[in-house]
Amino acid sequence: MARPHDRPAARPPTAAAQDPAVAAAPERAAATPDRPSYDVSPRGDAEGSHWTGRQTVSFRNAARTPLRSVDVRLWGNGTDGCGAPDSPSPVRVSGVTGGTARALTVGCTALRIDLPTPLPYGGRASVSFDLAITVPDRVHRFGRDGAHRYLGNALPLLSVRDAEGAHLDPDVGFGESFHTLAGDFRVVLDHPDALVVPATGITTRHAGAPGRTVSTSVARGVRDFAWAAGPFRSRTATTPAGIRLNAYWTASTSPEAVAVALKDAAGSVDEFGKRFGRYPYDELDLVMSDTLDDFGSMEFPGLVLLWTEPEGSAVVHEVAHQWFYGIVGNDQFASPWLDESFAQYANQLYYGEPTATCWEDQGAWPSATAALTHSLAYYADGHRSEYVRVVYMHGACALHDLERALGGQAMTAMLRGYVRDHWLGVATTADFTRAAQAATAEDLGPFWTEHRIF
Repeated sequence: MARPHDRPAARPPTAAAQDPAVAAAPERAAATPDRPSYDVSPRGDAEGSHWTGRQTVSFRNAARTPLRSVDVRLWGNGTDGCGAPDSPSPVRVSGVTGGTARALTVGCTALRIDLPTPLPYGGRASVSFDLAITVPDRVHRFGRDGAHRYLGNALPLLSVRDAEGAHLDPDVGFGESFHTLAGDFRVVLDHPDALVVPATGITTRHAGAPGRTVSTSVARGVRDFAWAAGPFRSRTATTPAGIRLNAYWTASTSPEAVAVALKDAAGSVDEFGKRFGRYPYDELDLVMSDTLDDFGSMEFPGLVLLWTEPEGSAVVHEVAHQWFYGIVGNDQFASPWLDESFAQYANQLYYGEPTATCWEDQGAWPSATAALTHSLAYYADGHRSEYVRVVYMHGACALHDLERALGGQAMTAMLRGYVRDHWLGVATTADFTRAAQAATAEDLGPFWTEHRIF
């Protein structure tokens, strides 16, 4: 995610075929449930403010121990929590089948569903439920702005369990707390003809009931699914590498801002494809507005929300997130630097920003306890002011310093191998430091200490 006012500061079978250097990374057997498949059929009202339908998610137990329950995260409730009698939570689930639902926890963002029988290792099961979504009245990635509706983090997703246990972290109100495994989505959006509906994945449309359109979006090997709805204007372009860019913007967004965003998105998606491994989804949606200044910009697989500032947008940073969080996943609550620092580093590389003295220029750490590898729990517990400075600025600079320590070619090769080895998987700080150490005969221990990468 780019903070407001930041300077542009089954898995896809085509990935290996499109780039022979890319091979599927080995799965972490302990992360379960894995290989999720989501099938959702929401019907929207006239404004796209209310969506109701049925959602089914199937999954496999990748753990050696039987799986007795699954956790579904309702991240759309992160800001509003459990709501009130006259103002219920934005995302509501009912009519659960395939298991027995317990009471909502973690501020009504977590729903545990007990399975009817323990699911053995390698076994598949599914749960289904009725879904009701009300888009909150706020400018947000899950919110509204004028006639436009944004549905990021609106769909319930399976949570992850691994050797550390169940990941049921809270939404702390900044950054991202998400931790999901890559899966497949088929989302059938039934909406009024007047609404333009950009969405994650490849979308086909056909006529529905009178005055309505059915847009079916299919996405494979993604960690989340987002869409928007409203009277967007649109155009398409194709990058030199063959990636289709679908641009959507509000009426007040300037043509110049749209042109710059398309130019930088096209350049960066191709450049990062060469540097890190080819973008695997064939198309990318850019949803732009000049009035998202209270929120900023946000990445989702195959779709980014962009606030177009007078001096440009964060499009390159958000495109970089397609690799760091999207292709190479991480626990965003536990290790926010693994996506934000990397996206900002890539952003600065693309723009050719001077970074030779960035470590000295940034000055001292903001506190004695500051470190790149802190979780969001640290920042939420009295260190909120350190978040952007450390995770975005110090983190990106640490990666530039590492590039100077390894050498440019070695850094490029190391990062490409790191992406390849964790392609559509989940990486940790230990995975990254191990990859970096393998790229040099020099002991990087002092480097990690100086840059507080623990």
